[in-house]
Amino acid sequence: MKAGYVQTSPLFGEKERNFQQVLDLTSNISADLLVLPELFATGYAFVSKEEFNSLSEEGEEETARFLKQLSHQTGAVIIAGFIEKEKDKFFNSAMMIKDDVVIGIYRKVHLFNEEKRWFVQGDKPFEVYNVNDVCIGTMICFDWIYPEACRTLAIKGAQIIAHPSNLVLPWCQATMQTRCLENRVFAVTANRIGREQRGTNDFNFTGGSQITAVNGTVLSSAPTDIPYVDVIEIDPSMADNKMINSYNDLLKDRRTEFYK
Repeated sequence: MKAGYVQTSPLFGEKERNFQQVLDLTSNISADLLVLPELFATGYAFVSKEEFNSLSEEGEEETARFLKQLSHQTGAVIIAGFIEKEKDKFFNSAMMIKDDVVIGIYRKVHLFNEEKRWFVQGDKPFEVYNVNDVCIGTMICFDWIYPEACRTLAIKGAQIIAHPSNLVLPWCQATMQTRCLENRVFAVTANRIGREQRGTNDFNFTGGSQITAVNGTVLSSAPTDIPYVDVIEIDPSMADNKMINSYNDLLKDRRTEFYK
């Protein structure tokens, strides 16, 4: 299958402009799976509840409509981040869409830094969806630092982990090599670039989106400072083999009775 990422440079609060950037970057792209960054349409450095609320979406609003359009344009399953509102709660979420169907929504479990000011911790389990005979799970950004996130998705059968991100720390890209190796899964990390300096916030995003193979090899790595798209061919069935030699199955050899 053809899997890829879209690395963007969003402007805070300018959804239509950010949608158009994605359309421009993917105008000649055909893929089976495309991953966009965390909060790709809104930006990240919030300074008031009023603007935060105004950028949130409840149900299938403008971001869902745009992602459906993008799915039709590219032929891909799209996974991308947005601010999800449910009554009086707000979640840092990622939507999985194919054509006109919202397949699932993941709510970020591990919030980073000042996200805790704005978002509620995710209240739904990690899920894996079978789409066109490929098993895809989602985690968001800072989930990478918790081995349990990738491991849970792997145990549930994920062949590919979609990883929308707004990375500012320098360690994720290298760590994802370990996460993929220890679980024998593929991962598509879609990061953003640029700087957001608003109020007391000053975030520099690291770019470097990447696709990582089941043996930890980096198959694609984006620059750190420009918008970028890459789509490569991968074989998801490689993730079904958890053997690292003739004796060791990474999942079956776990001794869970000693992990408590």
